[in-house]
Amino acid sequence: MFGVGYVGLVTGACFAELGNDVICFDTDVRKIAMLERSEVPFYEPGLAEMIARNVAAGRLSFTADPKVAVEGSDIVFIAVGTPMSDTGHADLTYVRQAAVTIAKLLNGPKIIVNKSTVPVETGDVVAGLIEEYRTTHYDVSVVSNPEFVREGSAISDFMSPDRIVLGTADPEVGETMRLLYAPLNAPVILTNVRTAEMIKYAANAFLAAKVSFINEISRLCEKLGADVIDVVTAVGADHRIGTTFFQPGLGFGGSCFPKDVMALRRISEKSGVEPHMLRAVLDTNEQQQDHCMQKIERHFGGDLAGRRIAFLGLSFKANTDDVRESPSLRLAVRLIEAGARVTAHDPIAVENAKAVTPVELECVDSPYAAAEGAEALVIATEWNDYRELDLGRLRELVAQPVLFDLRNIIRLDDARKLGFQVVGVGRGSQGTASALPQARGV
Repeated sequence: MFGVGYVGLVTGACFAELGNDVICFDTDVRKIAMLERSEVPFYEPGLAEMIARNVAAGRLSFTADPKVAVEGSDIVFIAVGTPMSDTGHADLTYVRQAAVTIAKLLNGPKIIVNKSTVPVETGDVVAGLIEEYRTTHYDVSVVSNPEFVREGSAISDFMSPDRIVLGTADPEVGETMRLLYAPLNAPVILTNVRTAEMIKYAANAFLAAKVSFINEISRLCEKLGADVIDVVTAVGADHRIGTTFFQPGLGFGGSCFPKDVMALRRISEKSGVEPHMLRAVLDTNEQQQDHCMQKIERHFGGDLAGRRIAFLGLSFKANTDDVRESPSLRLAVRLIEAGARVTAHDPIAVENAKAVTPVELECVDSPYAAAEGAEALVIATEWNDYRELDLGRLRELVAQPVLFDLRNIIRLDDARKLGFQVVGVGRGSQGTASALPQARGV
């Protein structure tokens, strides 16, 4: 496994759990040293335990020596980062470096699997680099095998996938890969490399579109006096639509959706296909964050200077410490830049948030400490911790009982009985007692 980032480490640990011998390689010696000490460099429920179990069983190991990884493997996964470049395209620097390194170390027939999210034609690039830099002539096949795991539920997503996508021109290689995944008993879609690459981008772009669509509908609900919660429930009951990734809020974030939608937009433009919908998805996402900021500004008459705000949630979604492209963290920063005194809490993402914010971020160890003396409470990430808040205790702590529920997780009746003014997302009538059900999604 080339790369021990999110995809590489989860994939490696899960393959070891299925009984395979897995070697995880990374150029970051700090991460390798952490893993050798049984420390996981990011938070994912159940991952640390899985890693420890398979290391103890001798099926999972870590190395900073690429020679050990390549020579000891029959199948080499490339699972390195493909960050967004300044132009909006996917940066393939690390994929190229991995391909060149593997080519120079070939010691026998290999299957090289692209697990990273990459633009169409990257398989051709990898194959070309292998051919250019190889010093031996063993059989090498390049496969596209996109990942579909979500942060916060990655292990269950890997172990119980909706489908396995395999892109290869070689039927024998396809069968080998099918056998690798056979213990999961999941449908396998066998196609060519370019199609497999397109499948990943199309899937992420469509899910992002669902998020942007319901956020746009939520703004319309506010104008017309409708309640988006009932809209989601009724529309999502249609099996063709569903409620997954169909929840209004602050918009999508994380390491995948913003980057992948932008990359697909750039691919479309380069190919001469106007990406009307992709542009709209990105624009709507930005507008939703502006809209939520404006809710808070309007409450304070446009002047946030010196206002004390308790801010709950910094990660881009629950069950992860990932703050990359986090709409929650971006909102916190905007409030601070507007002059507000923000006191923030997050169950696990505080250190990551502090490391990347351009402003001084004051954080405390509980939502109740954040609420002390606050003139407004903002729920920005849908952590279960915040679904179960003691509203009575909060009411005693705040200076003003104003709650901006930007994830619609608080029951309105419960909050209002205690005297809270609740401002949700898409709740034009503000009349439904329910909150959105906990659902899989962004």
